[in-house]
Amino acid sequence: MDNDIKPGKKIFIRNAGKDEYWLQDLIYENPNILGLGELIPVAKEKKQSTGGKLDILLKNPEDNSMYEIEVMLGETDPSHIIRTIEYWDIEKRRYPQRQHFPVLIAESFNKRYFNVIQILSLNVPMIAIQADLLEVGGQKIINFTKILDIYEEQAEDDETNIVNETTWSSNANWTLQTAKELLNLINSSGQILKLNFTQSYVAIINSRGNAYWLYKRSEPKSYLGFKEKNDEKVEAIKSLLDTSSIPFTYNKYQEFLIVVDKDFVKKHKDIFIKINNIRFASDSGTTEE
Repeated sequence: MDNDIKPGKKIFIRNAGKDEYWLQDLIYENPNILGLGELIPVAKEKKQSTGGKLDILLKNPEDNSMYEIEVMLGETDPSHIIRTIEYWDIEKRRYPQRQHFPVLIAESFNKRYFNVIQILSLNVPMIAIQADLLEVGGQKIINFTKILDIYEEQAEDDETNIVNETTWSSNANWTLQTAKELLNLINSSGQILKLNFTQSYVAIINSRGNAYWLYKRSEPKSYLGFKEKNDEKVEAIKSLLDTSSIPFTYNKYQEFLIVVDKDFVKKHKDIFIKINNIRFASDSGTTEE
């Protein structure tokens, strides 16, 4: 083993003799450790109209955006998820002219509840951060890792910048590789689709436009989106995803959105082929744009 690199062991904050208030104070006094930018503290334990208290309120002085932060020790639970969104909504109503971001910080994220947070983040600008207290060489070090970032809506193409495969390979290769995996999967069924690149997303297109699009999230995840207006097809796709226990959302824009990565597409290749067949079996040239 390289002597310059020492192995670390994760320990829980309570086992180190610290509590939730210690973690709150640490973040409030050093907001930059969260990796959310040059934020400044605004309030701590702020009373809410519902009777609860918002753990921390931070602000970005550049644009006055606000970060409503809920801190907890141990593993995520439903009450903290609900509280995070509730306090975010209260502050957003209080200062509607500003951008607001709910942030949940925990030591561990239960897989089931993390899936719930991912789904909620399609409509709420949710950020999830894991706080790891590490013991390295007799010293204790705390590290914050953003494991869920703000979802950004698909944007119009910016024609002022040239975007191509090399651009995506450099900036978000994991999304590019996921798009290629899905493209190869669909084309293996006899169709001829290709990739198209924009600033905001990688599209899989046919003769009429975007059949699917993928936009990046924190590595290695991406969002797979596609629009479907036909009620019968929508219900068939929903049923297929529910039966396969694949989390998804179908939003007011008539878009399906699924969190994916390359391995996820490989694992559920039969599902994606079925979805494509539901959408295009009767008219391979049609796409919902």
